Formats: sequence, structure tokens, C-alpha cells
Amino acid sequence: MSSNSIDIINASIGYFQKKEPRTILEGINLTIPKGSFVALIGENGSGKSTLLRSLAKQQPWISGEVLFSEQKQQDFEPLEWAKKLAWVHTERSLPKGLSTAELIALGRQPYTNWLDTLTNADRSIVENVLEATDLKSLADKKCHELSDGQLQRAFIARAMAQDTDFILLDEPCTHLDVLHKVNILSLLKQLSTEQEKTIIFSTHEIELALQVCNHFICIHDKKVQLLSKQEIIESDILNAMFKHPSLYFDSREQRFLFK
Repeated sequence: MSSNSIDIINASIGYFQKKEPRTILEGINLTIPKGSFVALIGENGSGKSTLLRSLAKQQPWISGEVLFSEQKQQDFEPLEWAKKLAWVHTERSLPKGLSTAELIALGRQPYTNWLDTLTNADRSIVENVLEATDLKSLADKKCHELSDGQLQRAFIARAMAQDTDFILLDEPCTHLDVLHKVNILSLLKQLSTEQEKTIIFSTHEIELALQVCNHFICIHDKKVQLLSKQEIIESDILNAMFKHPSLYFDSREQRFLFK
């Protein structure tokens, strides 16, 4: 264990049905170092979203111990947790009439007073995030008027404005065109590298992830393991994970090719 790492110790994830546990993955043991930029990959239905929701404290672990910065996850008070971790999920529920800038400003709520009054420093953070995510021209536009891709960027921007040690994102590149995919991944990589934020995101964009991520959480055959980029490339795990007679992963070119 190390300061500002995520430590998952002999944990199981799943869901409860009539108070009975239904385990999806068990025996999870991972230490994710501070400042890691991690892609979470696996087949559809392998448990990626369940693992992310458990890490985000959105659903309970079935068993095990999970530490953030050497503190047990269940011991964080809600406000303390909101300052520790930002969570970008796939569900979309918004108050009517909220503008893009107002949505992003919600990321500052853990730091504002009881009146939710933004300071000049808070406003500056929101402005910087609007600029960084290419949303400045849409700052006053209502969220229900945004395209799916624009709204996705706004939710990512809100997480950035929250300024936490940890950011978790469930398929953040969904709905984005290739330019904005590259922009968002580059921005997240920069946050990880320059500010030592630990960022984990689930993705099917494996070829893009290989160009920016330094670690991968791989879920395959009911097993969860943390691998470096080099280990991913040199092993045969991607071919095992996405097995198809007409497809293979070329480690030299670091991309999937048709046979």
C-alpha cells in the first residue's frame, strides 16, 4: 500500500437479490498507484461497470477491503468522499433549465458554503475547464439543447471542476467524434501526468487507450488483473479476450487487424 493509491484486497463484486449476494467477480487484489492513467477493458458483460460502480461507492462490495489513500472506503463521510473522488457515469438525469456552465459549476459544490456561492477562484476553475473541454461557446446553452457528445463532455468537465485525487469514468468516449475522443483522453492523461490524479475509465477504444494509458485493468475469464502497457502488448491477453477467427491483435502495430 502507498499514499494516494487504491488498494483492493480480496474483494468480490456483484449485486444483491432479495438480500442474497450474486457474485460476478471474486478474489480481486489490485494496487493502483497514484497518478496512474488506467483503462478498464473486458468483454461486454464481464463486470466492468459493476467494478467501477463499486469503486465509486455507488453499490456495495460483496466482500473484501478497499482503501483510498490508505483509508477504508466505507469510512469516508459524504462531503469528504466528494472531495476525494469524481464519478462520471452513463446515466443522464438533469434539472430542467440548467446551462452548460451551471452543470460544470456543480463540480464545485463540495467546496462552496451552505448557500452554494461560488468564489472568484471557483469561477476561474469553471472558466478554465470550459476552455479545456472546448465548451466555452456553449457555456450559456441549456443542457437539454446539447448533443449527446456535447453533454458527455460537459459531464467530464464537471468531474474535472470537482478537482479530486481520483476520477472514475464509465465509457467517457461514448457519443464523441474522433477529435473529441482524442481531446478528452489527452486532457485526462495530462491531469494524470501533471497533477498526479489517478484516473480509471472503462472503454472499448483499446487502440486509443494503448497510446495514452500506462496501466490496464483487464477482466477476462472471471479474473481481474492490473497490467502495464508493455505487458498488454507483449502478452496474448487481447487475442484471448476478443477471440474471433477473422480478427487478431498485432503487437507490432498495436492494433486489431483482420486476418
